Amino acid sequence: MDKQALYLRDLTEVAWHKSSFSNDIEFECVEVADLGDGAVALRDSTDHTREPLRFTAAEWAAFTAGVRDNQF
Repeated sequence: MDKQALYLRDLTEVAWHKSSFSNDIEFECVEVADLGDGAVALRDSTDHTREPLRFTAAEWAAFTAGVRDNQF
């Protein structure tokens, strides 16, 4: 899925999931939605009015690898 298609996609019916690593502290949670083909959307779990970030499969793989390597 290309980047333009990701941002044109309607997210009103996607299933959002909070990370199992999130705790109950307010303002420290994100939610992820699977968009198919490895693409995902990421949003603030406390403010759904903010536009979710959207990642292609390659972008998401690079991002999560960077998090695991403590690059962020």
